[in-house]
Amino acid sequence: MNKKILVSTGGGDCPGLNAVIRAISKAAKRTKDWEVWGSMEAFNGILSDPPELMKLTGKKTAGIHVKGGTILKTTNKGNPLKFPMQQTDGSWIKVDRSQELVDRIHALGFNAVINIGGDGSQRISQALHEKGLNIVGAPKTIDNDLSATDLTFGFSTAVQIATECFDKLITTAESHHRVMIMEVMGRHAGWIALHTAIAGGAEICLIPEIPFDLNKILDKIETRYRKGKGFVNIVIAEGAKPKDGNVIGRQAVSIGDQHIKLGGIGNYLRLQLEEHGCKPQIRTTTLGHIQRGGTPVAFDRILATAMGVKAFELVKEGRFGRMVSYKNNQVVSVPLEEAAKGNKFISPDDYLVNIARSTGISFGDE
Repeated sequence: MNKKILVSTGGGDCPGLNAVIRAISKAAKRTKDWEVWGSMEAFNGILSDPPELMKLTGKKTAGIHVKGGTILKTTNKGNPLKFPMQQTDGSWIKVDRSQELVDRIHALGFNAVINIGGDGSQRISQALHEKGLNIVGAPKTIDNDLSATDLTFGFSTAVQIATECFDKLITTAESHHRVMIMEVMGRHAGWIALHTAIAGGAEICLIPEIPFDLNKILDKIETRYRKGKGFVNIVIAEGAKPKDGNVIGRQAVSIGDQHIKLGGIGNYLRLQLEEHGCKPQIRTTTLGHIQRGGTPVAFDRILATAMGVKAFELVKEGRFGRMVSYKNNQVVSVPLEEAAKGNKFISPDDYLVNIARSTGISFGDE
């Protein structure tokens, strides 16, 4: 009788998820000892009655590596440690269903689980592992902010999309002598913004790790126009904030979604610049979920495939409680405790920050 692997994709989607799913399925198929199943919408598929599962056959996974998103669907509203449950009076409470989840996975005959997700998903992986579940993690986030891996798949595609959009804004900014502000994703870490700013040749890059001074931005804009350049392009991460200020966002209204919904810092910056006397016309573009969609670039397909194969190898070898990691150009693994430890932030003296400053990019701090 074949052994069974359960695959879950949780949190926000990103390009490359399907490539991981396909790689796990293909690697398992070669052994002839394992069959692979997917839980729909993260672990919600297991917690549903009846369970919502998909058998990941060769036919189901054929050619999916070129498609964005995930064929297993995903959600950020199904944390089994704080699962939303509606009471008879219509109110909602959060219930720990993690032991129930582990029991259901065992009852369904699964020998191992591969959980693909970001820092929140890997904290869930660690909690489930501590309850006796044979689980392996695979890192996923377009923000590239997991401390236990040098890179996450989806990031390179997000940067490519953002850079292509930024390139288009440069030509219209130049034509109209405008200041263009492009807001990109980056809740706590500004990796997308920083890479896009360098690739696109931005004048100003604003990231969560370096709070900005509005006067410094005004000075940079004024200097650029005074020198006859005639336009300015700004990349700003959604989590960027002014000195002594807060991020712009709102509490999620969907039941079970625990995230603060960021977005609007680009428009906030525009209003602040206008109110403080910035004379050129200012326009704002917010990329939003455009960065999450579409076909993954070649590098992300390769990285995702390598991580899927590595995840299966960890399962096959019985090395549970670990997450796949990309370090020093090698696909390795790290303990889940390390993976769930925290985020990877941009240091003010990061080599890319220094490169950006050397090419004249301002971070609004000096």
